Amino acid sequence: MNLSEEWADPDRVRRYRRRVFGEREEIVSALAEARGQQQRVLRELTEFNAGTEYGRAHGFDSVRDLSDLRKAVPINDYAALGPSIERMAAGESNVLSADDPAVYFTSSGTTGAHKKVPVTPSFMRRTFFPFYYAAWAPLIEHFPDVLARPDAVLNLKHDPLSAPPTTASGRPHVGASQVDFGAKFGEPLSAEPGTGAPWGTLPVPVEAHEHLEKAYLRLRLAVTSDVRCVIGINPAMVAALPYQLRLWWPRLVKEIHDGTLGGLHRTDPDPERARELERLAHHFGTIRPAHVWPHMRALFCWTTGMASLYLPRLREEFGPGVATLPAPVAASEGPVGVALDRHTSACSLTVGASVYEFLDADDDIRPDAETLAWDELEAGRDYHVVFSHIGGLYRYAVGDVVRVVDRVDGVPRVEYAGRATRSDAAGERLRDAQVLRALAAVARSTGLDVRNAACRVVGADGSAPSYEFALAPYGAWSPAETTRFAALLDTAIGGESGDYRTARSEGRLGALTVGLLDEDAFLADWHTAVATGIRPTQVKDRLFRQDPALWERLTGAARPVGEGQA
Repeated sequence: MNLSEEWADPDRVRRYRRRVFGEREEIVSALAEARGQQQRVLRELTEFNAGTEYGRAHGFDSVRDLSDLRKAVPINDYAALGPSIERMAAGESNVLSADDPAVYFTSSGTTGAHKKVPVTPSFMRRTFFPFYYAAWAPLIEHFPDVLARPDAVLNLKHDPLSAPPTTASGRPHVGASQVDFGAKFGEPLSAEPGTGAPWGTLPVPVEAHEHLEKAYLRLRLAVTSDVRCVIGINPAMVAALPYQLRLWWPRLVKEIHDGTLGGLHRTDPDPERARELERLAHHFGTIRPAHVWPHMRALFCWTTGMASLYLPRLREEFGPGVATLPAPVAASEGPVGVALDRHTSACSLTVGASVYEFLDADDDIRPDAETLAWDELEAGRDYHVVFSHIGGLYRYAVGDVVRVVDRVDGVPRVEYAGRATRSDAAGERLRDAQVLRALAAVARSTGLDVRNAACRVVGADGSAPSYEFALAPYGAWSPAETTRFAALLDTAIGGESGDYRTARSEGRLGALTVGLLDEDAFLADWHTAVATGIRPTQVKDRLFRQDPALWERLTGAARPVGEGQA
């Protein structure tokens, strides 16, 4: 039975719903005994991996509690564990984990280098699958019609490969969305909503690296279906969809009329649907997802970070009343939190999956840095995430910053705040989250909508460096509005960051400038990046962009038109 047939089987859908809601209940129950759950996870991971090279070197057989773990193991990052991971990828066993990785997830770091994240069967069973299934619970509970038909969901991240790249030991080295979890880990219910759609496996040949063509072909097939939900995880992929509709519109309509797919006859001609789409385009002028899919119900993606600026307007493109449901706070290396209700951003810690530690986001991540436990966190503050799990990552600083939203059953709920990367030209130590909160505050106070933003440090002729912002606005801004926005943004960033405020007051940083780009500049730039062969899931919104070539590609001839005030 193929995926389309599986998702059309009512019994399969019932079993899937039971699994999803059952895993959510387990996570909810774990919150009430979070301290015991964290102790259990620590005991299991140290006992299971005590005989590994890493476990022996760090005395896992003597670790009894978090205090012992802190003494025995330094805080690690990928660079620290990378040599061991490379040995595992070459075929060595019992290095970091007692069971061999079955696959390696690929993940692009801040440098763009592809990591090899080891994925063991124990990790999948104890850490990954519980949060993975539970993540879909709010969607299918409150919008059950997304499971009514295999083609009710457009899953933008699903990208199966027939011949995946491998490590030296022959293990697949792919994105998480490219792994058949049923075949690889014995999880027949693990296929996501939308994977059984006609575009789940493309019926025409296309090169693995031709990601834009694959996106076009999926959209070509989806335009003839009654899509109710879009799954993107990476919100930049969802934001690109309205742009792609406009960009590819003539080709889409022609191929629907002719019954072709990528120029090949693979579907029945549908001149009636083509005429309907042409009437919609003529009537509305600008075609939007809401016109093509009038029964759209929900978008499923990360809702914080840069997306918090553009999601409110993006929802309008998909139709009135469309909900945005948050994807989990997670990385390729492991989960942090999962949404258990319809809150637009808050995710409860998966206390039964990993041992969690945190550092204040303004502190440096050092091997010997003092960490906080989950019960020591404060609402409204930002923290670096450090986790340990049975899959072989111990006290691993994942490079993400989370913000504590509130607590449920005494356990913090967190939202993704940004990358841990700092911009530091003059001691300002500026983080993503600080700038994004400042941008959002100024947008609210001025009534000016920001579609996307990037910034870099500039300085010449011995003058103090300053920040240059490139903004894509919604609608036209007057020069006066832009100048005022820049001044307010300068002040707002100082309000978020004492180091920035001090650097400005001492003259170590000059006033920031703002340049306005075309509304579609970031979308066009995203397409250009994807066209180079980077998977769409990995082309994410990036605020700090210091590379001159990438800045020029984004901004073109944009010029600053407003300056902040001291």
